[in-house]
Amino acid sequence: MFLRMVYDEKLAAAAYLIGCQRTGEAIVIDPLRDVDRYLQLAAANGLRIVAVAETHIHADFISGGRELAELGTMIYVSDEGDADWKYQWLANKPGGGHYNHRLLMNGDTFRIGQIEFKAIHTPGHTPEHLSFMVTDRGGGADRPMGVATGDFVFVGDLGRPDLLESAAGFAGQAEPSAHRLFQSVRTFMDWPDYLQVWPAHGAGSACGKALGAVPTSTVGYEKMFNPSIRAAVSEPAFVDYILDAQPEPPLYFARMKRDNKRGPKVLGIGRGGVAMPKRLSVDDLQRTDGKATAVIDTRPWTEFRAGHIPGALHLPLNNTFNTDAGSLIHEDEPIVLLVEPARLEEAVRDLLRVGLDHITGWFDSSQFDSFRRAGGRLVPTDEVTVQEARVLLDTRPPFVLDVRRGTEFAQGHIATATNIAHTRLLSRLSELPRDRRILVNCRSGGRSARACSLLQRHGYECTNLAGGMLAWDQAHMAGVR
Repeated sequence: MFLRMVYDEKLAAAAYLIGCQRTGEAIVIDPLRDVDRYLQLAAANGLRIVAVAETHIHADFISGGRELAELGTMIYVSDEGDADWKYQWLANKPGGGHYNHRLLMNGDTFRIGQIEFKAIHTPGHTPEHLSFMVTDRGGGADRPMGVATGDFVFVGDLGRPDLLESAAGFAGQAEPSAHRLFQSVRTFMDWPDYLQVWPAHGAGSACGKALGAVPTSTVGYEKMFNPSIRAAVSEPAFVDYILDAQPEPPLYFARMKRDNKRGPKVLGIGRGGVAMPKRLSVDDLQRTDGKATAVIDTRPWTEFRAGHIPGALHLPLNNTFNTDAGSLIHEDEPIVLLVEPARLEEAVRDLLRVGLDHITGWFDSSQFDSFRRAGGRLVPTDEVTVQEARVLLDTRPPFVLDVRRGTEFAQGHIATATNIAHTRLLSRLSELPRDRRILVNCRSGGRSARACSLLQRHGYECTNLAGGMLAWDQAHMAGVR
């Protein structure tokens, strides 16, 4: 049996390529949208992908299931849950007809070559969620060696049960989902300790609140040391624990749920790879309206702050790029990238993974001075030190906006501050004053910088607090006023 985890650091998402080396057939579990990399990995190891399986309808990325289905692969997905959690795209192939698929219920099995997969219904994170136990029958095994747990069991955590309510907008679903998750944990406790646990996410994912950085685990280890599982001493205690202090879900999560249920747009990535957008000239960039087009400026903050295209968004190409872009840009907006050529494909793939498909062009960010020299209009972003912020607060009090997570805010914040996580800010702009300067802070100044660019794009007057709460607290401890 061939097994390879394919991990995306930015989304903290893991897909699994599992192949039968005797027959050369393989399956991908929980693939991201740019499926060409799975096809290349399979081919490099003498395998061909004949099937794809999903543990559930994902909220944090666009699934690659439909892209692979376009190539004729068999689709294995859940038929558990109610009518709101059925895959609607299986019978809507472009041009008519159905994709090759099989709907699975608890206990159903299927084979890829001589490898057996058994579906186990493990609801809680979502109603339809499945885990897949994997048995290498070709190797002579009569018991499973591991289980792809999807967003059910992570290393050190469980999949959060509140997303149906907090992200997808299904009111009143968080607590019932937590009760379902408790019952799934009881099922988990009956699994043999030796089973390997292959989760769909690692540290940094917003699908849990305390995921570990170790990529895989075992059932026995998680029974002993997973805090969320250990909290299941009683159902009420577990429900209280698992719903407490869950982070705000990024704004784009609701859209991912919708698109993965209805069916993502087919891009043909499996046949031709990822298409690159048009390279823009200085003249093209001068004609770009930063309010009508989402201009993603990936340059360092110091350069962006000194001068950027009016309406541009400061989105550095770091590990939060997908989440930030998905939360700060509307899905139907045209996008222009200011990026280094060597990182263009990385940026395009990141955007496609969160359903931002309308990338109309890109400009070499290292040539930005040529735009400036040609007379391109630039605007700065205001930023103040802690000492300057204290003067503002004492003389011309601004509206203080803290864009950290709620749990961070609860541990300490600037007096009078209002808390809105930066990944939810686009949906709550109407709560902010337009007749008053907004002082924006986060932990260290990064999230607040991105929030400031969003506020400027939408016509707000704002100032970033350099160094954020770390600088604020340090100045306070040093007795600086």
